[in-house]
Amino acid sequence: MCEADGTRSVPATLGDEFIMNMLEPEGSPREWPPLGLPVGSVRALLTLFVVAVVTMNVARGQDLDLIWTETLLIAMAHYFTSRRFVALPPDVLQRIQNEGVLEQERHPLFLPRHSIRFLILAAFTGLGVYLYRENRLMESRSLSLLGIIAAYVLGAFFRNVSYWLRKTTGRKASSMWGDLKAIVVLATVGLAGLPELFGMPEVLPDDAHRVALAMMLFYFGSR
Repeated sequence: MCEADGTRSVPATLGDEFIMNMLEPEGSPREWPPLGLPVGSVRALLTLFVVAVVTMNVARGQDLDLIWTETLLIAMAHYFTSRRFVALPPDVLQRIQNEGVLEQERHPLFLPRHSIRFLILAAFTGLGVYLYRENRLMESRSLSLLGIIAAYVLGAFFRNVSYWLRKTTGRKASSMWGDLKAIVVLATVGLAGLPELFGMPEVLPDDAHRVALAMMLFYFGSR
C-alpha cells in the first residue's frame, strides 16, 4: 500500500515481523536458551555440580544421602543412554532447529563434543585412584557407588563398540546376545528382588543386591 508521499506502508503484523527480522540475525532460533548459553549448558553445570558433591563426600568418608545418588544416576542417564535418531539433510535439520522443534545440543558450555562425559568419567576415575591409594577402595560406600557407575558406563561402552562393529562390518545385530542379556538380568534381579517382595531381605547377602543392581544398570547402559 502506498501513501500520499509515495512511501510504502507495512501492516502492523507484517511490520512487527519485519522489525524482528532486522533485530535478529538470519538463522536465529525461535527461543533463546537459558542464560544465552549453548543448549544443554545448564544441565551440564547441574550434572557437574552433582558429580562434585558425590565424589567429594565419598572421598571424605562422609555418608551420602540417597537422593544424591539417585540424582546422579538420572543425570548420567542423560549423557550415556543411547538416543534413537533419524538422519536428516543438513538444510532440514537446520530449519527444524531454528523453529525450535529440535534442540541443538552440540557444544554445552562452549566445550568440545563429549567433554561433559569425559569430565564425569575423569571425576570418578580420579576418585577410584584416590580411594585405592588411601586403601579405602573396598569400603562398602566406595564399592556401591563406583560399582554402579562402572556398570552403567561399561554397558554404554559395549553398546558403542557393538554399534561400531556393525557399522564397520555391515552385519546386522544378532538377537542371541540381546536375549542372553535379558534372561541373565531378569533372573538375577528377580532372584534378588523376590525376598524383598515377601518381606525377607535377610535371606540374601547385601552383595547379591549390589550385583543385581549393577547388572541391571549394565543392561540399561547397553541398550
